[in-house]
Amino acid sequence: MERPSFRVVITDCDHGSVEEETEEFRGIGAELILAEARKEQDLIQVCKEADGLINQYALLTRKVLENLPKCKVVARYGVGVDSVDLKAATDLGIIVANVPDYCVDEVASHTMAMILTLARKTSFFDRKVKSNRWDFRQGMPIDRIQGKTLGLIGCGRIGFEVAKRISAFGVKVLAFDPYLQRAEEGIELTDLETILRRSNFISIHCPLNESTRHLIGEKEFQIMEKRPLLINTSRGPIVKEKALIQALKEGHISGAGLDVLETEPPDSGNPMLKMENVIFSPHVGFYSKESISELKRRTAKNVADVLKGRKPSSVVNREVMGKTRASISAD
Repeated sequence: MERPSFRVVITDCDHGSVEEETEEFRGIGAELILAEARKEQDLIQVCKEADGLINQYALLTRKVLENLPKCKVVARYGVGVDSVDLKAATDLGIIVANVPDYCVDEVASHTMAMILTLARKTSFFDRKVKSNRWDFRQGMPIDRIQGKTLGLIGCGRIGFEVAKRISAFGVKVLAFDPYLQRAEEGIELTDLETILRRSNFISIHCPLNESTRHLIGEKEFQIMEKRPLLINTSRGPIVKEKALIQALKEGHISGAGLDVLETEPPDSGNPMLKMENVIFSPHVGFYSKESISELKRRTAKNVADVLKGRKPSSVVNREVMGKTRASISAD
């Protein structure tokens, strides 16, 4: 039997199938191993001979990466790469790739669903009707959506799609994004404090890193003059959860729509589980049948490209280019 040209390890995956990945790697003669490893020592053991990794939730720490002498590339299923020690990967010449635009439509639509559900109190009324309480006055007051202001914290591809959708409802859009020099038409770029003071809805669409962890905490909730609805479909730790619970109790915000949390799933004693002005979904904003298939194929292609000596479609640690183990130029 012909020996495989490369070995690729999927550290962990909850997608149920690796059909798309298998098909992609078959084309370059690569052996694909689904490991389902999460602990450091297990990851080192199963990945030590890997030429490339695909990663979902397992933490790829410096210790893990330093013990993978053949690894040239780590590709993550998704947009965020907070599970990978980027500095360590760069120091070691390992390319880290992601798929930054695979679920734009899904997350933008999920965000809108949460805004509309909270603003029109549809989930609240659904529960009341199912408990034999048919009375719209239980949900009073309800404010008109038209004429309100949405504040985006982060305005990349997803934030922009949310802006396009909500603009059709006659909502003004503000955005805070330190990486943007100018905004698309219909979006007003401003600072974070202005977002917090002026917005009726606040929606988070920034990555999780050291500068955004607990970006929204006690001080920020105190600034929210209009008691906005807060939506988070990005990463849980961007919002300090204890501060969020306190803000809900004290009425600094009118409600929250949370697809992500600091601890997933939430502890059964989390007081937000009993709050009628808070709605949850189980980190599902990214999902559709189409988005998952696309994600799996494109993640595998990122690895295959590097192993074939080509630059992948999206490199997160761009400073590694020109000094990679894969000898891929910076051009």
